Amino acid sequence: MLNEKVALITGSTSGIGLATAHVLAAQGINLVLHGLMSIDEGEELAAEFSAQYGIKAIFDDADLMKVESIERLIQHAIEQMGSVDILINNAGIQHTESAENFPLEKWNAILAINLSAAFHAIQYALPKMKHNNWGRIINVASVHGLVGSVNKSAYCAAKHGLVGLTKVLALECAEHGVTVNAICPGWVDTPLINNQISAIAEKQDISFDDAKYKLVTAKQPLPEMMAPEQIGEFILFLCSESARSITGSALPMDGAWTAQ
Repeated sequence: MLNEKVALITGSTSGIGLATAHVLAAQGINLVLHGLMSIDEGEELAAEFSAQYGIKAIFDDADLMKVESIERLIQHAIEQMGSVDILINNAGIQHTESAENFPLEKWNAILAINLSAAFHAIQYALPKMKHNNWGRIINVASVHGLVGSVNKSAYCAAKHGLVGLTKVLALECAEHGVTVNAICPGWVDTPLINNQISAIAEKQDISFDDAKYKLVTAKQPLPEMMAPEQIGEFILFLCSESARSITGSALPMDGAWTAQ
């Protein structure tokens, strides 16, 4: 049933977003890719997806800090692809600092990209979904949408807000064939985390693998990071007919982090 559906994934040129794009494309889902690369690089990436999976794929470099760019992103997707059936709000940024020293510009950027951008994208995509009486909205939140951690005031505020937004939208969309869910991952094995692991290894004079183990198990009982593809597979399930009654949920993928 997902063949020929159209998925728009923000932040899909790397990490979780890129892995999810590959999982969905393998099922015949057409893609609107988005991320921080040049138009030429993005179009090249879209062409690679089209060639590899036999789907239609386009790229957009919308600035998620700007509401007008988000509106243009959704309009562009609908004009080029006919609809946005699946919206995956994945793009996010992070900065760590104590609340009293947190830079204002970082606070504003994190709230804008991690929370407000998702709201605006949903707002512009929802009318078409409701008209079609089918849609899947999946917000990639975080375990930090459920619990707090020191020095992550903006990130936790944004991700908690994203979970709350998910619940409200699920209630508003329940009679329109549109489900809205949030995924709350714990540690995910992406290149972005490697610098943090290397810093621990250097500081404590231990191996990279030992540092990785210490980082993960400080919060998460399961002593391993998730592969980004696992999140993509879970997103695929939430898009399926089998998941049509799952809506308004904040779904942990956190190795029992929040079970404690």
